[in-house]
Amino acid sequence: MGRGMTRILSLELARVTEAAALSSARWMGRGEKDAADQAAVDAMRAAFDTIYIDGVVVIGEGELDEAPMLYIGEQIGKGGDVQVDVAVDPVEGTELVAKGLPNSIAVVAIAPRGSLLHAPDMYMDKLAVGPEAAGKIDINKSPTENLQAIAEGLGKHVCDLTAVILDRPRHDKLIQEVRETGARIKLIRAGDVAPAVATGFKDSGIDVLMGIGGAPEGVLAAAALKCVGGEMQARLWPETEEEVKRTQEMMGTEDVRKVLYMDDLVKGEDVIFAATGITDGDLLRGVRFLPEGAKTHTLVMRGRTGTIRFIEATHQFKKKKCFP
Repeated sequence: MGRGMTRILSLELARVTEAAALSSARWMGRGEKDAADQAAVDAMRAAFDTIYIDGVVVIGEGELDEAPMLYIGEQIGKGGDVQVDVAVDPVEGTELVAKGLPNSIAVVAIAPRGSLLHAPDMYMDKLAVGPEAAGKIDINKSPTENLQAIAEGLGKHVCDLTAVILDRPRHDKLIQEVRETGARIKLIRAGDVAPAVATGFKDSGIDVLMGIGGAPEGVLAAAALKCVGGEMQARLWPETEEEVKRTQEMMGTEDVRKVLYMDDLVKGEDVIFAATGITDGDLLRGVRFLPEGAKTHTLVMRGRTGTIRFIEATHQFKKKKCFP
């Protein structure tokens, strides 16, 4: 990707996530997560049609037989010389939107073709931190050892750390061990991309994301952390024999739980990440509807330059298509 083209794409991707967030936010608290997701998918796909990229979806809504749009392998964009991998999650946290809960976002990441891990739709064990703790973590070590190392990197006491963990029975032992260290825990119901990204920002109140969540979401979070100099270590967590075989074929190794480092998840530094808040969260405010339109809050980052932009946009529905 050319340097100037990349700058343009940063703002183009902001428009993509804004469109998805505006459409999905209409469904906040209405108890219909599928409708909230479909609205975002439709808006995001239409926005991609306006961008001059030759894109291939590598993280998306599912396989072709599972999703009519933004499916894995779909060609998107208006074409051109900019060949990219595209990772999308039109609504990260559909349940959060349906119930009006915090931290739902619309997310996109792009990188040169072949740069993003084609993560299968299965679980992934993740350990994510911001730049101050990068190089300190080791997913093969215990949660206690990692929290001590993270505290050292951040210049904090362990008891002052905040770890985000999905509230699931599979994490009972992890939660117990973290509590025994004295660290604080923020349990979440869904949506671990937003808190993983938040570890990259000192004032977010989140120091580390730990535990098992979705593998596709792990790639999106790694793309964001690449931009800020953070770190994620991960390993796929297949649960069935079928998933084990898929992992072996994809990774080309018998070791289905080999550690994936940052360059395994996202090769190189040339990556762009964009996210727009749908509901209020730790890092982004949700969509605000006004008499004349709406306001959105978007984060856009470029790995090549390390540029981080927070964009607060006002959308005038009288001058543009209203989002249903």
